[in-house]
Amino acid sequence: MPMARLREALASAAIVDDVSTYIASGNIICGHPDDPADACARVRALIAEEFGVDTPVILRTHDALVASLEAQPFTGRVEKLLHAMFLQASPAPGAIDLLRGRLVPGEDIALVGDDLWIDYADGGVHSTRLTKAVLDRALGVAGTARNLRTTRRLAELTA
Repeated sequence: MPMARLREALASAAIVDDVSTYIASGNIICGHPDDPADACARVRALIAEEFGVDTPVILRTHDALVASLEAQPFTGRVEKLLHAMFLQASPAPGAIDLLRGRLVPGEDIALVGDDLWIDYADGGVHSTRLTKAVLDRALGVAGTARNLRTTRRLAELTA
């Protein structure tokens, strides 16, 4: 979806304040809403109405982004292969063990709060068996993934 149009729609709807976006993957940066759950639901409805896309809206504060970055266990690895999947809630019991059974050699995962960190093997996301469908089914909750570089940039932009 065009980010300029998304910013305009959000500004017109007055769901959140101080709206900006970062790259064309749906990263909305805004002032923290008084009722985050309501704001996420309203943004989701707006995106569905304006763009015909029903997608979960998952909120992370600056502090939550920083804490997740500091806690991610894959230091010293190839940064372009590291991704954070921000989950809407805690995953289903046993989900992480189930996903570990699908890892290809060289991959690793770690749950940090409600963020699933994925260290992909040398082939990256193109060689993984952790597809979006597999992740969604195993985790039992919606999630959205960002690479390490984008996650760091979002932490900077929300400071």
